[in-house]
Amino acid sequence: MNHLRLQNTLLRGFRLVLGWIGAMLFVSAWYLAAQAAMDLLFEVKPGPEAFRADLIAHLMIGTLLYGMSSNLVRFALATAALFTALTLGNALKMSILGGPLMPDDFVAAKNMLLLLEGWPLAGAVLMVAVPTILLWWTIAWRRPWSWINLGVVALAVALLLAFPEPASHALDKQFGNSVWNQRGNFEARGLPLQLLQEGVRSRARREPPPTPGEVQDALARLGATAPKDLVKVAGTALPSRNLHMIVLESFWDPMLLDASGLSADPIDPAFRELWAASGHAHALSPVFGGYTANTEFEILCGFPVERDNVFFEGGLRNDAPCLPRHLASAGYRSFASHPNAASFWNRVNAYRRIGFETYWSDGDFELDDMNKGFLSDASLYRQVLDRLGPQLQGPTPVFNYVLTYFGHLPYPLNAQRPNVIRAAEGHATVEAYANTMYYKSRELMDFLGELRQRDPDGLIVLFGDHLPALGNQFGGFRESGLLAPNRAEFNDAMFRTLVATPLILIDGQRGVVKTGDLPFYQLPGLLLRLLSDTRPSMMALTAPEPGSPAVRPLPGLHLISDGETATICRDSENQPSACEASTSWLAAIRILARDIFGGAQHALRRLEPTPGFRAAASLPPSDKLKPKL
Repeated sequence: MNHLRLQNTLLRGFRLVLGWIGAMLFVSAWYLAAQAAMDLLFEVKPGPEAFRADLIAHLMIGTLLYGMSSNLVRFALATAALFTALTLGNALKMSILGGPLMPDDFVAAKNMLLLLEGWPLAGAVLMVAVPTILLWWTIAWRRPWSWINLGVVALAVALLLAFPEPASHALDKQFGNSVWNQRGNFEARGLPLQLLQEGVRSRARREPPPTPGEVQDALARLGATAPKDLVKVAGTALPSRNLHMIVLESFWDPMLLDASGLSADPIDPAFRELWAASGHAHALSPVFGGYTANTEFEILCGFPVERDNVFFEGGLRNDAPCLPRHLASAGYRSFASHPNAASFWNRVNAYRRIGFETYWSDGDFELDDMNKGFLSDASLYRQVLDRLGPQLQGPTPVFNYVLTYFGHLPYPLNAQRPNVIRAAEGHATVEAYANTMYYKSRELMDFLGELRQRDPDGLIVLFGDHLPALGNQFGGFRESGLLAPNRAEFNDAMFRTLVATPLILIDGQRGVVKTGDLPFYQLPGLLLRLLSDTRPSMMALTAPEPGSPAVRPLPGLHLISDGETATICRDSENQPSACEASTSWLAAIRILARDIFGGAQHALRRLEPTPGFRAAASLPPSDKLKPKL
């Protein structure tokens, strides 16, 4: 009997050991196969220096999961689904936008689903649902070891949340960190460590709101020691002209892609003529290929976005006197039009906080001319004019903000918009984009002609929100020598190329304004000057000064451009001397942005009060956006 018990014990032990060996061999085999597949399909993989640490990280996760799993088969299915979803999602983001998955991407995932339809949407839903279901299925909920492992995970997470700064410093010391080169971080760490390290960093960098003294010091560094210095204007003249702001999804000049051999210029000659009159002015965007909401924040509120997350989602916590609210205090009615889901990038709350009176989204438009999921610009413009046309000559001035949706990846066209531009073999994405720009530019110029006829004195500004995504590893840009496949290989000129989109500013009957390179956050202050709005405004803090170079912050660095040359200033001790003034200026602006949009708004109390607006400490709850007309 004892001999039989011993045999059974040894057999159970043998099976247990075999199970653990099988589980770890499965994780190792999956890891090698997955990295080879991602490299083959997307040219994405960790660097050689990360191989051992990345494999160990996957094995540690596998150990925790197997310790909770009911059997090897369930473990294998759940682990493969989880690891594959994360690895594929990371490869897709790396190939399209040039950077790896970040913790904020999981918060923003719901917005990404709203962009998809058909098989891509089904695939994205499966990437989330299948691992979740399989993980729940594989855990042996009645077994004590499952709860012990869950407790270990919970304790580790709690410790990281409680002590994020020492954890972040320790991880940076062990694995290094580059704020401006997140792709390089991934290649040196692998995905699990990338998510862990950036998640801890995100927690550690949560700064308390600035104190009154810090705000005062920041204002002093900007030379703003009194309200009149802060706003650099005098008088209280009220603007009265209509303002039209047209934000063009992924609008850029495809003719720069010389390697693609486009058969004709896609851009409408009328646009070319206006753009030439502007001196081929460019707006400098905070983002590449997506995250339009960060461009929106800058052009509406006048402060730069520097971090790789969506400011509308977590940074804009206060009501603020941004452009819509500032103009409302002068009697303007403000209208935001965007034929996408209303809640995308938290726009309902964000638009309310910055003062839009009316927000028209997809449910408010007749979706009568669709390019797959995207309403055509022609239909959008027509419907906006139908609603606002009678008011353009009325006694109440209008701020007309239009954010287009047509032009988004994957650049689909309907049957009424056949391809007219051809590209060289192997350049299918560029060809699709060029044909999209063919129609987008012509629909824009038709609308612009009618708008100027109806409102000849209106102030009109139009620009691309960011560059298009044109394939893996910067796709068509790389093939034409405009960008390198990796940001670590960018020279200074490439960083300017990465953010520069066409900009046209029409000052009523005075015609086109030559702005040169204009960072988006400087646009609101410039528009107020052109409207002769001399009232105090926080947006005057960043308004462009004649002869001053453009300063474009990006994560971990900033770009100084005079339109001809570009200088990159990284956060290091060896940056060029030209970076000293801009580095100090940006540090002060960061403090004021934290104060105004997430703090107690001490800076706003130094301004003469905006009618109808009180600083955050005494703000009443905001009314909801008014419904459609």
